[in-house]
Amino acid sequence: MNDDEKKSVNPGWERQLIEGLAFAALREQKRNRVWGIFFKSLTFVYLFLLLFAFTDWFGDSTVRISDKHTALVELDGMIMPDTINNADNINASLRSAFKDKGTQGVILRINSPGGSPVQAGYVNDEIRRLRTEYPDIPLYAVIGDICASGGYYIASAADKIFVDKASLVGSIGVLMDGFGFAGTLEKLGIERRLLTAGEHKGFLDPFTPMDPKQREHATGLLKEIHEQFKHVVQVGRGDRLKDMPEIFSGVIWTGQKSIELGLADAMGSAEYVAREVIKAEDIVNYSTRESLIDLFAKRVSTVMLGILTNNSWGIK
Repeated sequence: MNDDEKKSVNPGWERQLIEGLAFAALREQKRNRVWGIFFKSLTFVYLFLLLFAFTDWFGDSTVRISDKHTALVELDGMIMPDTINNADNINASLRSAFKDKGTQGVILRINSPGGSPVQAGYVNDEIRRLRTEYPDIPLYAVIGDICASGGYYIASAADKIFVDKASLVGSIGVLMDGFGFAGTLEKLGIERRLLTAGEHKGFLDPFTPMDPKQREHATGLLKEIHEQFKHVVQVGRGDRLKDMPEIFSGVIWTGQKSIELGLADAMGSAEYVAREVIKAEDIVNYSTRESLIDLFAKRVSTVMLGILTNNSWGIK
């Protein structure tokens, strides 16, 4: 049968052929799309589970690995009310650690440059209360890279403080910082409009010259808080603390020097303290965890910062 005969039998065969091929292509595309969605979903689930395992979220964070164990609470970063290291979180972790019947001792591992004296004071008070309520359970502070200011305010409540020889310890002082822009607005042609009811309501306003009375009052506040800090350290460290005014001057010391000054007791890591001091080698972490959303946001921010930094400096 020649072409003319085919056309006479089925005059629309070309159209049918094209439509058949088109529908076949669409079916193939749909099939590929379905499989693509399936494999993407499978990859997402795998990454999600991997993230949970990596951040120690998969399962209960306080799973008991033995009847007798060392409880660990971590304080890593600035001590502020709007961070994971606020007094409520730290104190809740400490209470959980002390209440567990398997806890033989508690380690508070600190790596902090300080922060809010109020938040640090809350934690210090709670440690003292817990040590009274559970007299048979010791609490040891183990210092990482740094334990300064508010971090040391908290550490001073521990039974003993362990450091590394290169740890940075101390900074027993108080500060209030800011900037002064007096005259800047005038040079820019901007009028400052500050209305107050009360002679000192605009206390330490950065756009007006420093008032001598306000400076004196601010200095008095700092001295009062500093005396509170000194008292807490003196009570916590007792006779171990050397009688040296420099200790309270705001200076920071190495871990080795801090032992000589009585600011710390001995060298040792968390693992060492658990194994050799508490005699319970198994460690259970009672620290409050960051939410998965916060962890994800941090990781994304870190990646984006790295990308921006690389682009800014032309690193390839």
